[in-house]
Amino acid sequence: MVDRRVPQGWHVVAIQSTLIAGCLAGALIVAGVAHAETSTIGRTWLIAEPDAMAEIEARAAKQPPNMAEKFGPRSGWSALKGATLGVARQTQVRSVVPFYTLDQEIRLPDGKLLYPAGFTFNPLTYVSLPQKLVVVHPRDLGWALKTAALTDWIILTGGGDAKDDALSLGEKHGRALFILEERVKERLGLTVAPVIVRQVGQKLELTEVRADRTPVRKAIP
Repeated sequence: MVDRRVPQGWHVVAIQSTLIAGCLAGALIVAGVAHAETSTIGRTWLIAEPDAMAEIEARAAKQPPNMAEKFGPRSGWSALKGATLGVARQTQVRSVVPFYTLDQEIRLPDGKLLYPAGFTFNPLTYVSLPQKLVVVHPRDLGWALKTAALTDWIILTGGGDAKDDALSLGEKHGRALFILEERVKERLGLTVAPVIVRQVGQKLELTEVRADRTPVRKAIP
């Protein structure tokens, strides 16, 4: 946890910094008007660390002209292969509580035990999911684009055509698309797609939509 407490004496430092900045600004104005000779105020040191931009440019110059050739075609990138889901055979709504169990204990800085290993809790008690998740097979992306709001996340399953990866389809439709990861699939209790996930209270509501459905309006408010 990050300690956000303001250190003692911060206000004094802030006031001193403001006064120093004001004095320097005034001195520069006076010097400019009087055309006085410039001078260095205070002690100075040479910068010991190398220039970050120079390092980046030097490393970039050593890379091959086309990095894509090194990784091969996108269709073979394992990072773009999502988890697979079955096909929804009926439209239904069910709820899931995404319980989480700690695999190790958590202690305070003084060594006091805060939560033991094996402690189980519901994350939705402490955080909220502001947007909906629209999880679809790549072939149902058109339906998802019509159904999802701009703030919703469209997540693609794996198992489709190799060319229908999230990166390529996102570039084609001009919208960010995400890949369904195995851990997300397990955490959300997903089994079929299309499915729309949203938080209702301290539970997740999963609306599974039959795959051969007729087009629907943006029905999930």
